[in-house]
Amino acid sequence: MSEPSKEFETEENARIGENTEKQDEKFVTNLGTTDPEAVSREPNRPGDASTDPESRVAELQAELTKYKDAALRAAADLDNYRKRVSRERDESIKYANTAFLERLIPILDNFELGLQAARKAPEAAPIVDGLAMVYKQLQDFLTNSGVEPIDAAGQTFDPNLHEALAQEENHEVPEGKVIRQVRRGYRLRDRLLRPANVVVSKGAPQQVVARGEGE
Repeated sequence: MSEPSKEFETEENARIGENTEKQDEKFVTNLGTTDPEAVSREPNRPGDASTDPESRVAELQAELTKYKDAALRAAADLDNYRKRVSRERDESIKYANTAFLERLIPILDNFELGLQAARKAPEAAPIVDGLAMVYKQLQDFLTNSGVEPIDAAGQTFDPNLHEALAQEENHEVPEGKVIRQVRRGYRLRDRLLRPANVVVSKGAPQQVVARGEGE
């Protein structure tokens, strides 16, 4: 009974030894592929920092300059935007009452006409002073709001401020001057609210000029 056991042990030992050799070979193979020295001996790839440090530094400096320029442009755009918003806000506040003042001016015109008519009626004398005070208050309100009247009589015709209703020949008023103002104009600071309606002189009549030259 002892001999078969020895034979079995011999075969088992042989099989174990064969497996051990295969595992050793596999280990050696794997070890060869992960050898640090083998990896370190691989050639450096293009673009690695270790290949050309100066080139890499130059690339980083170029990127830094690009981002710095972009940051400066963004800061300038933001500053311009803030200035534009501030300017628009100031203008909105400055001209916020434009529509209201434009509607108030015709009322002031009618009030002035009524006051002129009342002054021509002796029986209305007791109330003229009161109407004059109200008219003065309206004028003061417009002045405090930045509204300025445009008195065009005797001034040179300006299409930016005046609206010519007619032209007339005149011996005394030179050509291009305003003979009379039909309706007063107004402006809100530097913005025109309503042009002044005027009559403009054409100068002296032609026949008078010709007779004067013949003499």
